[in-house]
Amino acid sequence: MNVNGHRRIFILAGEPSGDALAARLMSGLKEKAPDVEFFGVGGPLMAAEGLESLFPMEELSVMGLFEVLPRLPTLLKRIDQTAAEVKRLNPDIFISVDAPDFSFRVARKLAGSSFPKVHYVAPSVWAWRPGRAKKVAALYDHLLTLLPFEPPYFDAEGLPASFVGHSVIETGADKGNGPAFRERHGIGAEEKLLMLLPGSRRGEATRLLPIFKEAVAQLQADIGAVRLVVPVIGRAGDIVRTETATWEVELLIVDGEVEKFDAMAASDVALAASGTVALELALARLPSVIAYRMNPITAMIARRAVKLDHVNLVNILLKREAVPEHILENCRAENLSRSLAELFQSEEKRAQQIVSYEEAMLQLGEGDAAPGARAADIILKLIARNR
Repeated sequence: MNVNGHRRIFILAGEPSGDALAARLMSGLKEKAPDVEFFGVGGPLMAAEGLESLFPMEELSVMGLFEVLPRLPTLLKRIDQTAAEVKRLNPDIFISVDAPDFSFRVARKLAGSSFPKVHYVAPSVWAWRPGRAKKVAALYDHLLTLLPFEPPYFDAEGLPASFVGHSVIETGADKGNGPAFRERHGIGAEEKLLMLLPGSRRGEATRLLPIFKEAVAQLQADIGAVRLVVPVIGRAGDIVRTETATWEVELLIVDGEVEKFDAMAASDVALAASGTVALELALARLPSVIAYRMNPITAMIARRAVKLDHVNLVNILLKREAVPEHILENCRAENLSRSLAELFQSEEKRAQQIVSYEEAMLQLGEGDAAPGARAADIILKLIARNR
């Protein structure tokens, strides 16, 4: 343990959503314990909270069997490097955030350590591979969950688990300034504005953007002119600019969280990749259509393994398709354009989706204490107990 009295925390995130989640936890910890010191792996948001990353987090931001294979030697090297650094530092606590393929392999190498190990974001054992709950219980001392129905799956395996609320409620996605965004970018108050969110990973964007392009063309043929905005963060902007360089329609690409949330407030409808951003859209009360495509082989494996009627968390929480979703082979331009047109043309459908958003956000903790602060309380209690 750190002999100078400071609380030394090793925190690990492997993708942009985890970077955001970890950064809010770090902020909560700093507010409650100014003596904390952070070490680990993370992205730009964690860096803003004081982390000097052991190596670039982007090296870990891959998804799917065939996407991972070419990067496997580097990933294995980074697993060993990370575990060795944790052992060298001997922190007061080790926290991994999401990225289970990487995080769990690091945690396994830390077996027998004297410090507590915590994982933030439960594996979706309620969706597929329920046996993972037992495996996670063997690796960690505590689990922080984002969804209210998750703790019992892990408590049953002897792993204490705490629902802290979903981090989306403290993103600020509901605080955007729509009129200011439209004025700033020369978009008239009466112009239709569609937000495109093709995902932050290269594989996602390269698969979805060609379909989005075709869907937009069909949509404009059906309902007339529609302006397009694509918010990006960091390196994702390079991917989007490259993939859309040959588009014949005007595309407004904006960078950063403030612009993204202002764009959400300004937009009429969104077309988004399935993922965390779907919950940001719910918090922003922006009617949306969800899409997702995978590598064909990865998709075949996922189709056999996943036993869910829906993939969008809003729909999972509400146990109904409140938000249209077109996944895998149903992710086709004609399906996307049809659902988008319905939202643009029907105030009733838009209002129904917004009411559903409100219902889902209450379940995720909207109106309660911030998840980052709730998670920080648990982390500090675990440190105190271990000391």
